[in-house]
Amino acid sequence: MRERLQKILSARGVASRRRGEELIQAGKVTVNGVTASLGDTADPDTDDIRVGGQPLPKQDNYVYILLNKPRGYVTTLSDEKGRPNAAQLVADCGQRAYPVGRLDMDSEGLLLFTNDGAFANAMMHPKQEVEKTYELWVTGYAPGGEKKLAKPITLDGYTIRPPKVKLLKAEGEKAKFLVTIHEGRNRQIRRMCEKAGMRCTRLRRVKEGSLSLGDLPLGKWRFLTEAEVRKMCGEN
Repeated sequence: MRERLQKILSARGVASRRRGEELIQAGKVTVNGVTASLGDTADPDTDDIRVGGQPLPKQDNYVYILLNKPRGYVTTLSDEKGRPNAAQLVADCGQRAYPVGRLDMDSEGLLLFTNDGAFANAMMHPKQEVEKTYELWVTGYAPGGEKKLAKPITLDGYTIRPPKVKLLKAEGEKAKFLVTIHEGRNRQIRRMCEKAGMRCTRLRRVKEGSLSLGDLPLGKWRFLTEAEVRKMCGEN
């Protein structure tokens, strides 16, 4: 089946779609010996697709990883400031894996990695609506703050669905919530806090879809089970 080259590169774990586009524009991708152009399609089963002269890796040996990301790690694959990258924490998994979505540098908790581009794209597609649950610590809390936090707001021209908010603990102006969102807008929960008159002091993702962080130590990772992968993909 013919697909856009950047999608094929992503599915084979070679590069993210954006990075794949950059490789194509740089003239590093060939199809049957001809330098590819952005927008070209190919069939990975019948065409000879190469990146930097090297053939694409086979479509086996997929890995699916759950990492407990610490604060201070970015999730972009390259950082101009040279900050620690979360991918470094899973570098010993035996394959080159990429983050599924993002968790900002100041946040911690559950972050998925895989070299299965189709799985990653499905998890990040807006139609999938994978719920994400966070533990949220704030200052500036006042009684009724949880109701303000639960209101739907507009971010970047998009009105988010009403989040689920549960107050876990409150001591004066400090409080802890459990918050579940359906989207993944840039710094969404932190911006929700600002709109509600509070400031986020700590944010920890504890659940994504059917996956839970559990007692996985900070900075450690584990492979997902086959059953967990099937469930995330919506299979029985």
